[in-house]
Amino acid sequence: MKTITVKDKQFAVSITEADIKNEIRRVATEIERDFQGKEPLFLPVLNGSFVFAADLLREISLPCEVSFIKLASYMGTQTTGQIREVIGLATDITDRHVIIVEDIIDSGLTMAHMIETLEKHNPASISVCTLLLKPDSLRVQVPIDYCCMKIPNDFIVGYGLDYDGFGRNTRDIYTLI
Repeated sequence: MKTITVKDKQFAVSITEADIKNEIRRVATEIERDFQGKEPLFLPVLNGSFVFAADLLREISLPCEVSFIKLASYMGTQTTGQIREVIGLATDITDRHVIIVEDIIDSGLTMAHMIETLEKHNPASISVCTLLLKPDSLRVQVPIDYCCMKIPNDFIVGYGLDYDGFGRNTRDIYTLI
C-alpha cells in the first residue's frame, strides 16, 4: 500500500488516478449528452477543484466558458461550518446554463450557499458536478446532477484536495490513516 506524509499526518492511496480518470470520462459523457446544443458556463470552485476541472474540461467538446469562484469552509481537517466568499463571481450568468464544478461535497453547506448566491443572478439553470460525495456527512440536501464517486466520511488529500494547503499535487487520492 502506497503511503505519503502530508505535514504531520499519514495517508494511504484510496483512489487511483486511473479510476479517477475513468469516472471523469463517464461524467463528461453525461454532461455532453445533457447540454447538447447549449453553451454551458463551467464554474469551478477554487482551490480544490482546479485539477478535477482541468481534467473534466479536457473531456468536454461542447462550446463552453469557464469562470472561477473561491469559497472556504475548512480549517485543517475539520469543516468550520461557516462559508466565507473569498473571490466573487466575475461573469454575468443571467440566462446561462451554469455547471458548478466542485472537488468534494461533504456537509453540503458550501454548495447550498453557492446555489443560493448564484440563483440571485438569474441563470437559465444551475447544475452541480462533483468529483467526490460523502453521503453520510450531508447536513443539508443539495441537488447533485453529476457525481464521479461516493466515498466514506474519511479525510482525504490529493488530486487537488488538501490538508492545510498541502497535498494537492498528487495524482491519486489518499485517505488519512
